[in-house]
Amino acid sequence: MENSSRPTSPAEPATGPADRTARRTSGPAHSAGPGAGLGPVAKAVAGAARAGVPPAGQAVVPPTAGAAGPVATRRADTPAARADATPDPGMAGADPADIDAADRACGGRRRAVRIALGVAAVASAAGLTAGLLTWAPTEPEPSRPLTGAEAQRFAAVRVTNQRDVRSGLRLTLGDASARLDLVGWIDWSRSLAYVDVGGPGAGPDRGLVQATPRLLLARPDPAAVPAPAPPPLVPPADGWRVPAPSARALRPALDLLFALAAPRPEPPGSLPEGDGRWLGRAEAGGQPVDILQAPLPGGGADRRDTDNPGTATPAPTWPGPVASLPAAAAPSGVTRPLDGPARWWIDRDARLHRLEGRLPGGVPVILELQRTNRPTLWPVPALGGRPGLPRALTGPEEDRLARLPARLRADGGAAVTLTAPVAPGATPHGTGWVSWTARAAYLAVGDPAAPDGRTLRRYDPGGLWVTPSPGDPVAGPPPLPPPRAAWQWRPPATDDVDALLAAALRAGEAAASPASASRVRGDRAAGRTVDVVEVNTRQGRVRYWIDRDGVLRRLELRTRLGTYAQLDLDPGRTPALPPVAPPAPPPPTR
Repeated sequence: MENSSRPTSPAEPATGPADRTARRTSGPAHSAGPGAGLGPVAKAVAGAARAGVPPAGQAVVPPTAGAAGPVATRRADTPAARADATPDPGMAGADPADIDAADRACGGRRRAVRIALGVAAVASAAGLTAGLLTWAPTEPEPSRPLTGAEAQRFAAVRVTNQRDVRSGLRLTLGDASARLDLVGWIDWSRSLAYVDVGGPGAGPDRGLVQATPRLLLARPDPAAVPAPAPPPLVPPADGWRVPAPSARALRPALDLLFALAAPRPEPPGSLPEGDGRWLGRAEAGGQPVDILQAPLPGGGADRRDTDNPGTATPAPTWPGPVASLPAAAAPSGVTRPLDGPARWWIDRDARLHRLEGRLPGGVPVILELQRTNRPTLWPVPALGGRPGLPRALTGPEEDRLARLPARLRADGGAAVTLTAPVAPGATPHGTGWVSWTARAAYLAVGDPAAPDGRTLRRYDPGGLWVTPSPGDPVAGPPPLPPPRAAWQWRPPATDDVDALLAAALRAGEAAASPASASRVRGDRAAGRTVDVVEVNTRQGRVRYWIDRDGVLRRLELRTRLGTYAQLDLDPGRTPALPPVAPPAPPPPTR
């Protein structure tokens, strides 16, 4: 992209062959021969005269009527021409000095012709040089306040981005050894950014990132090369986690990306008089752009819910006082994504191509948008998976949902795999079993990033029992029989993992109401085509992945953080799940 504000050069005027030859030829004039000391155009004209080609401006005599033979072109029948065309006898193989003597003997007629042609060529070259001086670019125009049309075009930039839906991007954050480079895409219609993070300052942030206005998920890859590249269009399904609150270096830059779109234009006069200036012109993508200097229109980000584009995002619920809400989980609340005015490269259709400014704290940022690079983005499973078109259930879909509890009890149970990004820095994984006949579940749950091992969780009609399990946090299924340890009882649905397991057990007890259900999309799970059906329950949104045979393949729960926790199911025989040893009775009170 052209970054300079220098105006483009005026169009080059049409030139003839002699002019193009003059521009291509360079070097000192030859020291010998006719035309010595003349410019390249003069020498070209003189050479044409020696070859019998009529110079420019010399008359051409048409052939006489009835002349025999092919039509020929003759030079004007002048004494100089006849002298130039008359061969000198005995000159073949003669010494050059003899030829010069013969020329002098002929009265200098040939030399006079060459001198005349040289004078004409010098005059032509002088005119050409004078013309070249007018092609130099003019001085840049001085900056000035925005005109009314330019202010309106600038106010429409965010609406244009929303209307264009998506764009490729390259964003540079910081400079020198602390620089971060982000390459990828932004989808303003669904409020989703998907980038690859690199650069010398990436450190633990190196890897893939997907973000919404209120969530950031990362797939770290410290071994990746420093130079970023566009991420894969279909993102990897595993390895995503919500970064810890301390790893939020990318959040201000992502807030800026989301702040560049709005569903409606700014009201008239939203840009105070004197806050915007026109700086110059440049070129971007083969079309002219204006460089403007102004603050961000609207002043802040337009936050929307990723599942319902265009609606305001409610503050997430969280157990405990509001003050305990992790910073990375809360809406950013940014009211000034840019610190002061920025420079904007905007074309005649109010499309932004480049932005240069500073983030809060004075961090320099450069954003380049690639308006023609706009593929459809697929959110990762933790953000709900690829977009669909929700609709009411059809008759067969309602029938499969109604028969689901009986089908689960008939299957008996399933081996389960848990993935639950439930909090910043915490993504528990687990394996175990669910038994709908015994109305029980038994899992080993741990976090690969947590140093304190894993826990064993036993769910049954009596409640939830938990005990620590030293060792590898992702060592595999829990031991059988359950160890006789100090099991602790706690209320059900204490966290999102408990709520997901409780929803799995309820799925085998009573059918969900079709009136509260909708089909989100079709998908694939365990190599089968499934319908993703979302049901609104008192515990939140639960998604059932049901294949065409009525088998439940996955269960998803919208967490209090806003992510989706998944429980993948492999129906089949499950081991007997004996009850755990009851905890020791409390000591008697005195």
